[in-house]
Order: sequence, then C-alpha cells, then structure tokens
Amino acid sequence: MQIVLASTSPYRREIIARLGLPFEAVAPHCDETPLPGETALMTATRLARAKAESLAGRFPAALIIGSDQVALLDGQQIGKPLEFERGVEMLAWMSGRTVLFHSALALVNSATGRVQETVGLTRVTLRELSETQIRHYLTREPDALHCAGAAKSEGLGGALIARIESDDPNSLIGVPLFELVTMLGNESVEIL
Repeated sequence: MQIVLASTSPYRREIIARLGLPFEAVAPHCDETPLPGETALMTATRLARAKAESLAGRFPAALIIGSDQVALLDGQQIGKPLEFERGVEMLAWMSGRTVLFHSALALVNSATGRVQETVGLTRVTLRELSETQIRHYLTREPDALHCAGAAKSEGLGGALIARIESDDPNSLIGVPLFELVTMLGNESVEIL
C-alpha cells in the first residue's frame, strides 16, 4: 500500500525515512486552531487525525500518517509563535521550567477507514535562559518560530534543554516512531 505522510515538516520526513519504506510527503488541509475548552491532548489528537483524513480523498488506497504536537505549561497550550518577539516571550516564560509535549499520531487506512491513534508524552525541562541567549538562539534558528513554544530540540535547540523524559525520543521531534512501527504492522506493513 502507498504510504503518505500528511506533513511538509522536514523533521517528520526524516523520522519516517528512517524506516526505509517508500512514502510521499504531502501538505494536509487542516485548520490548526484549538477549539474552546479543548485540552492539549484533545487538540493534538484531533489535529493528527484531521491532517491524515484531509488527504484520504486524494489518496483513496493509502496508509496516511498524520501527526501534531501541542505543548502545555501551567495548563495553557503553547502554540507556534511565528513571530520573533512572540518567540522571545514564550521561551522566557518556559525558561527553567518543565513543559509537557503531546505528540499525537494517527494512521488512517483510506481504503478501509480504519484509524489507529496514539499520543507520545515528553517532558522537557529547559535551562535557565537569559533574554540575550533566547534572542541569539532565535536569530540562529529562525525555523524554531514554526515549532511549539519555539523550542526545537534539533540543531542548536539542544542547547536550550536541561533534561528530556520520554518513552520515545522521536516523539519530541514530532512522530512517536515506536508506536508507528506497531501501527504499520497492524496494517501488514513489515519494517524488518
């Protein structure tokens, strides 16, 4: 079966590529705005599924991988800052604190309608960061403005982090890979 990743993220593509399976990465069609009263877990799960399902009509006989990540601190969802000054504010707020990242994964079999879902949880404790350090980081890693809380563990982002706790280190980058292998196996896709 054709495998489709409902994402244009180069980091998610790199994670999926590790499996050595042919796949296509396609931009999903999905409004990522959290709904009123929705928890971080609910938002991440809904968006992962919505991203995958948004491509089902275009790929009627495929396994479609959708993923989404929502960060949470003090009961508040942390989105993507998109703007430099907003990124500075977010990282200053998260500095020296532990943030919970919800990395949701949905695998949709568009031929059968079967949906498998999971969420990987990662606790990330950031170092105490000065405003100067934050500004240097965002200047050198402008893609971070498109990541939850501007906290990107890849590249220079590793310098932000004091500690990571997770069952799957791939979850923080955006795809709970260990669970994806199980889900693909449930669809008779053998990795090994």
